[in-house]
Amino acid sequence: MRSPVRDLARNDGEESTDRTPLLPGAPRAEAAPVCCSARYNLAILAFFGFFIVYALRVNLSVALVDMVDSNTTLEDNRTSKACPEHSAPIKVHHNQTGKKYQWDAETQGWILGSFFYGYIITQIPGGYIASKIGGKLLLGFGILGTAVLTLFTPIAADLGVGPLIVLRALEGLGEGVTFPAMHAMWSSWAPPLERSKLLSISYAGAQLGTVISLPLSGIICYYMNWTYVFYFFGTIGIFWFLLWIWLVNDTPQKHKRISHYEKEYILSSLRNQNGFLSSLPYLGSWLCMILSGQAADNLRAKWNFSTLCVRRIFSLIGMIGPAVFLVAAGFIGCDYSLAVAFLTISTTLGGFCSSGFSINHLDIAPSYAGILLGITNTFATIPGMVGPVIAKSLTPDNTVGEWQTVFYIAAAINVFGAIFFTLFAKGEVQNWALNDHHGHRH
Repeated sequence: MRSPVRDLARNDGEESTDRTPLLPGAPRAEAAPVCCSARYNLAILAFFGFFIVYALRVNLSVALVDMVDSNTTLEDNRTSKACPEHSAPIKVHHNQTGKKYQWDAETQGWILGSFFYGYIITQIPGGYIASKIGGKLLLGFGILGTAVLTLFTPIAADLGVGPLIVLRALEGLGEGVTFPAMHAMWSSWAPPLERSKLLSISYAGAQLGTVISLPLSGIICYYMNWTYVFYFFGTIGIFWFLLWIWLVNDTPQKHKRISHYEKEYILSSLRNQNGFLSSLPYLGSWLCMILSGQAADNLRAKWNFSTLCVRRIFSLIGMIGPAVFLVAAGFIGCDYSLAVAFLTISTTLGGFCSSGFSINHLDIAPSYAGILLGITNTFATIPGMVGPVIAKSLTPDNTVGEWQTVFYIAAAINVFGAIFFTLFAKGEVQNWALNDHHGHRH
């Protein structure tokens, strides 16, 4: 669920940035054609890149089933007596030439989780490096490195659990730079009025990669053996890297095949933007979502914070924090660097809400979480619809004072939401939501 103030503020900012020239009299360029354009070719290549990123990430979860001796896993199954009909191993006749390993459930957990130990390390450095050297090489070599390491997975597994865990962590290091690197590239390639479309296309590959690679890995294991899962996806990753290096450039100015008209369209539409800085707020929010999720679960598991307490803390930080910096942004005059800093901090802090009210549906009614999210998200889209209209009506002359009023309103909505949630939120499954799901309550 989206935070109302972030919708209001984001639409305010994007409306004023995308549709209102920052300099008086600045012309708005006519959009270049979409068909065969360099920017949409970039989006399509990025789509397949993120398809591979997630395929390389999740293929082990399927292959691991075929890598492990089923008798070892069966010994760890403590529910076999309670649910005997679900505990008997299913006899499936398929290729059995792949080597089997005696890894218990705990070992398998370490193997699967090791990827993220590397992944979390390169998030912030990835954004910084991309701003210095560009996203093309960083993204390309990040995926290439993961693909090459994937080819060595069978060898690492033969060497033992330790080498396999190290290999997966190194793969995580490579993939950790991919999203920051792509954001850096789009800061130079995406015209403001096409950002949503271009980024949606490129990042949609991640979801499709998961959807396709999971069943495809199972098919490969069935008809061949588990080693070919890594050979197949690793080879695909290397092939994609060659296309990426050949067809993509960091900026329109460096692209050899872009039309002059499209290049001028992109450059003129970005001329009055803050470039890479315009993507910083969203990059910060994305990073905060990842880190806050880890922090929230640690507070509950290791420090024994109640679910309700954690949801309240993270919602307060994620709603009051942005409100403070949003109001402060209205009092900095023409200091553009400070404006970017405040808006980045504001949007970043909003990421805490992902571990606050945004997932509270699962706490209070897991059986109806989908329905509840649909209802709440429907209301959460209202600020996105009316925000631009209200902002335009309140800022006819685009003065600082007028924008301060907009920020006051947005901040007030957030503060009200934070107080309301803190007073009335619950942290456990409600009686009306039990309905044969008593096991959810804790």
